[in-house]
Amino acid sequence: MNRIITFLATIFICTAVPATSSAFDLLQAAKGAAKVVQSMTLSDSQIKGYVSQYVSGLDKQSKIAPANSKYTIRLKKMTQGLTSVNGIPLTFKVYLTDDVNAFACADGNVRVYSGLMDLMSDDEVLGVIGHEIGHVAHQDTKKAFKTALLTSAARDALIASGGMVGTLSSSQIGSIGEAMLNNSYSKKQESNADNYGYEFLKKAGKNPWAMAMAFKKLKSMEGSSSGLKAKVSQLFSDHPSTDARIKAMEKRAIKDGIAPPAGYTPISK
Repeated sequence: MNRIITFLATIFICTAVPATSSAFDLLQAAKGAAKVVQSMTLSDSQIKGYVSQYVSGLDKQSKIAPANSKYTIRLKKMTQGLTSVNGIPLTFKVYLTDDVNAFACADGNVRVYSGLMDLMSDDEVLGVIGHEIGHVAHQDTKKAFKTALLTSAARDALIASGGMVGTLSSSQIGSIGEAMLNNSYSKKQESNADNYGYEFLKKAGKNPWAMAMAFKKLKSMEGSSSGLKAKVSQLFSDHPSTDARIKAMEKRAIKDGIAPPAGYTPISK
């Protein structure tokens, strides 16, 4: 993502490049500074702190369903028993919006959009949540956030402060969100997240068929109206073949001897 020259790049060019340097030298200097930005070391605690600030900022910008909301009550009931992932406590909240989405962050914060809940059953929503938690477990979300942090407007403040920003501004949070939207996971990361989500739900006493059910519902929505199709494509735009994911999850459940829910017809048969 192209952004303005960072604070570090500005200092580097102004202090380290002679006035007689050519444009080529200036370009090389800028590239060198950019490499320094990308290689910046951030500890796990720093990343966790920034993620928490980011989620807190999103919460302030969003309409969160109150405790007595039908969405909150429903989500609390369906996620009962899902308390942590790899020692990270999980916190669930619902954003009241027509958008079709859900995400889980490296600090354990999970946010589900009411638009998604309106279109899916409890098991289907759990399938989406299981997948997103899989990305947390494999640290995909942490790596993605660090990349977004260092390629967003927030990096200027990071550079200027030596790697520690007291509080991220709303504009910095917005630019991080934009960078996160442009992030895409590899096919291997997606498959690993699916597999983790399956085991995570199974160990928590949930029906692991939820994974296949979620992907099957997403596939059906992909063929819906153009408006709904666009919303669904934003949720899983860069993920592997939906059919392949459905079949993979179905085969795991069948191998484990778990019967499909009533009314569900496996596509792998």
